[in-house]
Amino acid sequence: MKDCTASPKADVGAVVTSSQPRPLPRGQATLFKQVLSCLEEFHSPYAVAGAFALRTHTGICRYTKDLDVFLTAASASKVLPKFGEKGFRYEVCDPCWLAKVHSNGYFVDLITGMSNGAISIDDSWIARSVPAKICGVSSRVLAPEEMLVSKLFVTRRDRFDGADIAHIIFGTRGELDWKRILHLTGQDWELLLWSLLLFKFVYPGHTQYVPQSLWTDLIERVKQSLAHPDRLAKFRGMLIDEAMFAIDVEEWGLEDLLAEKRALCPKIQPVADTAGSAGPRRVE
Repeated sequence: MKDCTASPKADVGAVVTSSQPRPLPRGQATLFKQVLSCLEEFHSPYAVAGAFALRTHTGICRYTKDLDVFLTAASASKVLPKFGEKGFRYEVCDPCWLAKVHSNGYFVDLITGMSNGAISIDDSWIARSVPAKICGVSSRVLAPEEMLVSKLFVTRRDRFDGADIAHIIFGTRGELDWKRILHLTGQDWELLLWSLLLFKFVYPGHTQYVPQSLWTDLIERVKQSLAHPDRLAKFRGMLIDEAMFAIDVEEWGLEDLLAEKRALCPKIQPVADTAGSAGPRRVE
C-alpha cells in the first residue's frame, strides 16, 4: 500500500506531474487523517479518489488542495450529521453530487457522482475499491476502472482529465476490466473512444494496452451511428461544459439534458443533527 503526500510548487495553480511526494501542510494532513479515521469509525462504505488514487494506480504524485471521498448519496446523507456530532462543519454544496467537511480552513469533498448527473456512485464502486494507506490511515481507493470512468466527463475548458485517463491506462499496462469500463460508460461510449484515441496519440507504441476487440467494437459503433444517424438524439453539450454550451440551450432552444439528468440522480439529504452538533450549512 502506498502513502502519497504532496506539496505545492511555487505556482500552485499549475498541475505538474511527478513521482516525488512531499509533505502536506500539517493542518491539511490532520483533517484528512481525522476524516478517514471517522469514516472507519462510522463503518461507512467509501473509497478515496483524486490525487491519492492516481498515485496508487500510476505512481504520479501531485499537490492536492482537498481529499476526494467517493460514497453513495445514501451513505453521505447518513454520515454528514455524524461529522457534525464530532464538531466538524459540513455543507451540502450540490445535492446531486457534492458535500464538504470543514475544519481549520481545510476541507474534504464527499462526492456521490458526477456534477452532470450522468454517473452516480453505487455500492459496486465501493466494493471494488482497493487497499491503500493515506495520511497514515489504512484506507481504500477507487479501483482503476472506476477511477478512469469518473474522469470521462471532466473535459471542460478550465479542466481536462484526459491525461489522467491516459496515465491510468499506461500505468496499469492496460490490465483493466474493460467490460466493466464499457458497462459503466453505457450510452456515453463516445467519450471512452475519445479518451482512447487520445491515449493512442500520446502512446502510439503502446496501443496494445487497449484490447483490439474494444477498438473494433467502438469503431464499429461509430460506423453504424454515422450510417444510421438518430435524428431524435438529444443535445449533450451541457453534460460536457454547461458554461461553454449554455448558448445552445439559452439562445438556440436545444433541450437541456443536463437538467434532466440532474433531476433523476440520487440526492444527498442529511437527516437533522442531534442537539449540540455543529449543524449543516447548505449552499444552494
